[in-house]
Amino acid sequence: MNAEQLLAAATAQHRAGDRDAARRLYAEVLAVAPAHPIALFRSGLLELELGQGQTALERIEQAVRAAPDNYRHHFGLGQALQSLGRHREAAVAYQRGLELEPQSADGYFALGAALQSAGDRDAARGAYEAALRWRPDFGEALSNLGILALDQGCHDEAVEFQGRASALHPEIARYGLNLGIALCARRDFAAALGVLESWITREPGNAEARFNAAIALHGLGRLSDAVLAYREAAQLRTRYAEAYNNLGNVYKELGEFAAAVAAYEAAIDARPGWVLALNNAGCLMRTLGKLDRAEALLNQAIAIEPGLAALHDNLGSVLKDAGELDAAITSFRQALALDPAAAGTHSNLVYALSFQCADPAPILAEARLWSERHAASLNDAASLNDAALPNDAASLSAGAAPAVAERRATTLRDPEKRLRIGYVSPDFRDHCQSLFTIPLLSHHDRGAHEIFCYSSVERPDSITQRLATEASVWRDVRRADDASLAQIIRADGIDILVDLTMHMGNGRPLLFARKPAPIQVAWLAYPGTTGLAAIDYRISDPRLDPEGGAEPYVERTWRLPDSFWCYDPLTREPAEGPLPALARGYLTFGCLNNPCKLTDATLRLWGAVLGALPESRLRLMAREGRQRDALRSRLAAVGVAGPRVEFAPYRPRAEYLRTYQEIDVGLDTLPYNGHTTSLDSLWMGVPVVSRVGATCVGRGGLSQLVQVGLPQLAAETDAAFTAAAVGLARDLPGLAALRAGLRGHLERSPLMDAPRFARHLEAAFRAMWRVHCA
Repeated sequence: MNAEQLLAAATAQHRAGDRDAARRLYAEVLAVAPAHPIALFRSGLLELELGQGQTALERIEQAVRAAPDNYRHHFGLGQALQSLGRHREAAVAYQRGLELEPQSADGYFALGAALQSAGDRDAARGAYEAALRWRPDFGEALSNLGILALDQGCHDEAVEFQGRASALHPEIARYGLNLGIALCARRDFAAALGVLESWITREPGNAEARFNAAIALHGLGRLSDAVLAYREAAQLRTRYAEAYNNLGNVYKELGEFAAAVAAYEAAIDARPGWVLALNNAGCLMRTLGKLDRAEALLNQAIAIEPGLAALHDNLGSVLKDAGELDAAITSFRQALALDPAAAGTHSNLVYALSFQCADPAPILAEARLWSERHAASLNDAASLNDAALPNDAASLSAGAAPAVAERRATTLRDPEKRLRIGYVSPDFRDHCQSLFTIPLLSHHDRGAHEIFCYSSVERPDSITQRLATEASVWRDVRRADDASLAQIIRADGIDILVDLTMHMGNGRPLLFARKPAPIQVAWLAYPGTTGLAAIDYRISDPRLDPEGGAEPYVERTWRLPDSFWCYDPLTREPAEGPLPALARGYLTFGCLNNPCKLTDATLRLWGAVLGALPESRLRLMAREGRQRDALRSRLAAVGVAGPRVEFAPYRPRAEYLRTYQEIDVGLDTLPYNGHTTSLDSLWMGVPVVSRVGATCVGRGGLSQLVQVGLPQLAAETDAAFTAAAVGLARDLPGLAALRAGLRGHLERSPLMDAPRFARHLEAAFRAMWRVHCA
């Protein structure tokens, strides 16, 4: 046979699927006619099908040289280059082919795919749109446009393109699946579930459809159903790492931590070195208090992907929990260097500086930087501000949107109106914050105030239920993003919105940056500044912030007459118990604060006290492992070593309170004093010796001790701190009498007078509102 006959036979075998025979025949053609362009081209395509990209490229390049005006050769060259990952060169080849055949929808589609793989999304979009001009029903082009839109965060466009592809080609499951994915990304979970369930009915063995249906179920809050769907997906696809990882996330949200650990381990086993699963497992270990394991997992992930900011952020949180504050701050700064736009990481840094800085200036500077970097772009969102609204309902535009009109009608400037107060928190649950929110909410004057609570609690509990009964309106907003929640608050017509979290974990400063209420107030999380101009006031008291002193805050300080805190232990058990030193023959100092407060300055301060009393001991709370070992070493460096140092584990609240029965005198921390822990200590009859600092968080001890009638235990100097602690230790009868009466003193003080505190805070809110109205 001659070359043409051999080529015809090779082509026939190729089309029939007999690749071995076709390959042999193409070789015979090229042996007879080495420069035959068609044989070179078709042989190259066959090599491409066989996964021999380099051989395919060499053949098709020869075909292009032999017949440079054949557009198909250039398109084939693009395919070969793409198979080798050379996407930019592939795009050049496709463009040359399109110059020769400018009406090829397939050519434009291939060009778009190459550009998309090269990361040039805008050019890829233009190529796909060109393909659609020549073939409006080109489903692949529509679907890829949807994928591009999804990558760029344009969720409505993604849904539009995937919807068109699916409607034009309802027989192609992938288009329906992509539509479901796009609807999930748009958070239209109900619609997504409908689309995906229809495909599951058609293709019950489609693991990806079940996986994405599980995502939709999770988004709808149907957690048990999501668990079943993820498990079904994992049964349909062997070693389905994504399904196991997401299953772990749902179990964590349900509080089924053992099952979550197993799911994450299955994900890591299915895909060793998968950074996302390592990160999630590390965060769960932190939740479980297994800090050494959490640190190891996160460091493993960082070794694999050191440029991922979230890993450094999460490691910083673990190190902070472990008391390694300087290392934690270094990790937060590293995360911000990698992703300056990460507002949550920046909040972690701002809050961590409160524990490190004895001077308020660096804290204020970082908080201002937070606002400049993350909140400035939201200024326009705050433009619906009552400063621009009329004072009478009649002058409102009849054409206003219903939600806006409702808000305007309910935030008119009547200075004596019934105020709508909104409290925002992720911690309306079994959390130390509830020791302060319950006494306030249960004593609000409902005739003068309507109380709204916006709760983003992940796992509601009995305390959540109790708090919900204290609110006029309770909203579970855990699945609402900041923009959506801002709209809800505006529609509710809130007059004064209170931030109970600030820059602490799971706080929502970007919500407050949107200014959804005309007056916004920071209270309770910690005395300090948010850095946000959108927050008008911060609550304080005359000891935390003395009149005439420095004001290192963005917000205006509003001092309550007595105290920043109003405390309720929510239990009378356990009792204080007798003074331990009377039975033991030696005095035990103690501090059950978070180890991140145990700075070197604090340990030096304590070292002087225990050095003056060589028989005394020190009891701290720290987790087993490297955290305790590090604390032992640091204490040994200040002269407190060996059996003199005792540790208590982290325990549920009742057992934690019982730990105070083993402590004679509490020692406070600096520069961040104990706040809730000091009140717990006083409740349990254990006086706390505090060192007054220069920041408001360092004056918490002074504020509380003044209220309970023990101002002499708030020391202005290191020497006075030592003298106060040693003085208590050397008068055991006096210390025992103080212990016996301290709970009563606390109960009779303003620190536990909830009606009085509520009236003071309500008076502050009313005065703020009157200023606003004026």
